[in-house]
Amino acid sequence: MKKLLTAITAASLLVLTSCSDSFFDLQPDDQVTVDKIYKTESDFEIAVNGCYAKLQTQMNFYIEMCEYRSDNLTLNAPTAGTQDRYDIDKFNETPANGILDDLWANFNNGVYRCNMVLDRIDDAQFDAVKRNQFKAEAMFIRALTYFNMYRAWGTVPVARKVVSVDEALKLARPSESEMYTYIAGDLEMIVNENMLPASYPKSDVGRATSGAAKALLAKVYLTFGFPEKAAPLLEGMIGSYTLLPDVLDVFDVDKKMNAEIIFAVRYNKTVVGEGHGAWYGLTNLTDDNNRTRTLNELYTSDDRRSLLLEYVKVPDVNTHLMRKFYDTRDATTRQYGADNILLRYADVLLMYAEALNEVGYSNRQDSPALNALNAVHTRAGLSPVDIADLPDRDAFRKAVMLERQKEFPYEGHRWFDSVRLGGAKEAAANEGLTIQDYQMLYPIPSTEIERINDKTVLWQNPGY
Repeated sequence: MKKLLTAITAASLLVLTSCSDSFFDLQPDDQVTVDKIYKTESDFEIAVNGCYAKLQTQMNFYIEMCEYRSDNLTLNAPTAGTQDRYDIDKFNETPANGILDDLWANFNNGVYRCNMVLDRIDDAQFDAVKRNQFKAEAMFIRALTYFNMYRAWGTVPVARKVVSVDEALKLARPSESEMYTYIAGDLEMIVNENMLPASYPKSDVGRATSGAAKALLAKVYLTFGFPEKAAPLLEGMIGSYTLLPDVLDVFDVDKKMNAEIIFAVRYNKTVVGEGHGAWYGLTNLTDDNNRTRTLNELYTSDDRRSLLLEYVKVPDVNTHLMRKFYDTRDATTRQYGADNILLRYADVLLMYAEALNEVGYSNRQDSPALNALNAVHTRAGLSPVDIADLPDRDAFRKAVMLERQKEFPYEGHRWFDSVRLGGAKEAAANEGLTIQDYQMLYPIPSTEIERINDKTVLWQNPGY
């Protein structure tokens, strides 16, 4: 772990010398000296770590575009610094929204970093196993990035290699099937060709594994409407990871990358630039925590997951943090170090329940789908769900959606879960909002529309 995070820091410094966050991060070819540095195993390890480093800068996506978009968090009124968040929360955002613009650029910068690796690694001369691993890691991060962009904006221009300025301006939005092939194709190649290991030595814990590729691919399958592909893939993961007996332990900073964690964006508060600020922090317990009525009323008193949302005072700092992201602040760097967990075994189990139900509803109490749902449900200290209370596919689907909301608040799942499972409009209505079908996607940033200036290449999503 220490080796990986130290390498990420070094990679960030290296990449920053040639990368900004504008469009595809293009520079004239005569100013790029990458051919001199992309040669050795060490060169590529630094470059791949630079891809991971970009993931550390994307927490805003999960906060603003996922949690505030959902029925978990809300703003009662905007301030000078929260107008863009308020507009996203109230479904009033425009193509000029600064949050959307920043994240579009951030994501494309991440793709650029991955493509810098992928363009050159096949010709590199070092250990083939390690070369395959680095290639797969870059492919995984690129697939994750484009998947997040797809869930936010629909199809987006896809760069499969580093492109020139002229080429970038001509990259058109692909079809749905092409977008699916780009994302799923990379992940299927990783899985089918066993390009990633199941685990790493302690010094490299946190890198993408074969399990991470499978879990992400299953989520891609479900999002694009292929539960029949997701089900067997997820079934093969059952037992490969473990639900910790106490859900509070999953987020304990002293138990990072435990047996339930499949993939997380890593942070280290003791290294300058490798920690982060106080996510969802409050100065006083009386401050507005921006939770919706829905989230405030979500849990019964015997559900241990509610304890993760309690705020705890940070010693020696005028800050309170939720148990889910709790950490003490490093006295030297003034940073926190909780990881951003993106995939964990509870997610696999609930995706498995979802996939099986979509393929074919079962009214058996001992069905694999209900067993998977109940594994997560009972871990929280609750009595098992009775199949008699879920008499059909739609009722089971709603139970999965509710369980996911209880299991994953603040983890960036809720908005996309509600879109995928068909509950977004009802969830918004419960918070007094009426939304239209087109608002399942965000508007393409106006800066990108204007930059391309060709609606046959990059057009605005309908309704905006």
